[in-house]
Amino acid sequence: MVEKQDSLLDIEQEIKSYPNLTVLWNRACKEFAYKSAFSNMGSTLTYAELDETAQHLAAYLQHHTDLEPGDRIAIQLPNVLQYPVCILAALRAGLVIVNTNPLYTASETIKQFNHAGVKAVIILANNAHMIEDVVPKTSVKTVLITELADLHPFSRRLLLNFIAKYIRKIVPKYKVPGAVHFREALIKGARCSLLPVEQTPEDLAVIQYTVGTTGRPKGAALTHRNLIANVIQLKSRLPDTLRVGEEIAIAPLPVYHIYGFMLNCLVMPLLGAQVVLITNPRDTSGFVNELGRWDFTVFSGINTLFVSLCRHPLFGQLDMTRLKLTLSGGMALTRSVSDEWEALTGCPIYQGYGLTEASPVVAVSYVKGAQFGSVGQPLPLTDVRIVGEQGEALCAGEIGELYVRGPQVMSGYWQDDSAIPDADGWLATGDIARIADDDSLRIVDRKKDIINISGFPVYPNELENIISSHVDIVECAVIGLPDEQSGEVIKVFVVTQNRRLTVKQVRDYCRERLTSYKVPRLVEFRTYLPKSHVGKVLRRTLLDEELAGLQKYRKRL
Repeated sequence: MVEKQDSLLDIEQEIKSYPNLTVLWNRACKEFAYKSAFSNMGSTLTYAELDETAQHLAAYLQHHTDLEPGDRIAIQLPNVLQYPVCILAALRAGLVIVNTNPLYTASETIKQFNHAGVKAVIILANNAHMIEDVVPKTSVKTVLITELADLHPFSRRLLLNFIAKYIRKIVPKYKVPGAVHFREALIKGARCSLLPVEQTPEDLAVIQYTVGTTGRPKGAALTHRNLIANVIQLKSRLPDTLRVGEEIAIAPLPVYHIYGFMLNCLVMPLLGAQVVLITNPRDTSGFVNELGRWDFTVFSGINTLFVSLCRHPLFGQLDMTRLKLTLSGGMALTRSVSDEWEALTGCPIYQGYGLTEASPVVAVSYVKGAQFGSVGQPLPLTDVRIVGEQGEALCAGEIGELYVRGPQVMSGYWQDDSAIPDADGWLATGDIARIADDDSLRIVDRKKDIINISGFPVYPNELENIISSHVDIVECAVIGLPDEQSGEVIKVFVVTQNRRLTVKQVRDYCRERLTSYKVPRLVEFRTYLPKSHVGKVLRRTLLDEELAGLQKYRKRL
């Protein structure tokens, strides 16, 4: 059973018991050596196998490259077995991890690598053709290329890699001078001894890129202490029904994203859980089939992922009687999705709130008695406050910008001198929120997304929650467009499976449930909405498209 923390002092002492993330991983590998650690595409690594493989890779990085402790290494992989191995190997070699989206273009990768000063990269063969253009324009000297099934048993490895390359043809030809195959690195590393590396709690562990509070990509510099603190804080809030060494967690969100990284690559190993890595959750049919193979107990996702699963005809037929905990984060959860998930699975969705700059979790709802819309009380050792437009402190119930302070909050952005957080450790989140009388948080919306209608603020999250409750609406997104009379007008983009649904019906539905100025003036039906790599609906993309269209229209006049 997961031990509940009795006091803040207990939590502080537990945080101090892990001087760095390497110690956290090493303890997990030793304590749960013969238990399953990570599974993917039909194969599983035990904690002992993970330990040994990571040791070989770390030794290779120490003895066969010019990398030194503190150098940055990019891990540019999807959810495959190699990811946790690379994380542990990089930590043991004293390197700083730069989690990188494998879907990035060459230009996006070059910008990130140059900003972070990346000297090494581990990349999937499917994307290796892209790295050809990257290496000459960056400081990268070490390139390791791995194939999808490199850590699967011999016969299965040969089969899956053959299918990927020659049947599905998803591995374009590439030529990267000096690149080393992942398995060759493991063989060479097995002949070397791993050298111990000193790491302090304040040493940098991860540079995690985010548009977060700034609106443009920046690297949140997260130390070992930041991440360990958040692991222990989050662990203290997990339900006591979770049992050490017995849980099976489904990981559909990419572990290169801070949400998936924290939960499935740090918290779950601490509990000795088995993590099932889902490589392509957008293949909903394949995802549902994979879920049918596991008696999973923990599931993490975001609103759009829950939508796609609930709408699949076979999802409701799965046996989910063992599911104990479903977590949602990353974007607002809508009431209709929450209700539908609970009806199908028997397990409510509990919401959390965080941001990359806070490692990332700030608050999570209690498992018992959580109200919809609440992201729960702040984690232990975490302070929050609500600030008005003039910088004044607001009282409980008042709406303003959320500020956060705690041991999980970064000290700043990589290669950036701006004072974020401020001198007292407070981080302005860019999120509009209010604190209830019971100290729980409710996130209203992103500050930059608020729509102004004749001086009245309109929060897209509120509208999306109500509009998506329509029986024929799968999902929706709300934005504000410039208007000479009212300042802005509301437009909603709707995805529906009912071709007979009309604009009038959507607006009538809104009129019955919303104040008149909140009713969208414009309604557009779409077959899909643009989403980020984790499935978050991109309102900004929709807005940019609309503004570009308006500009073209005005030019024609």
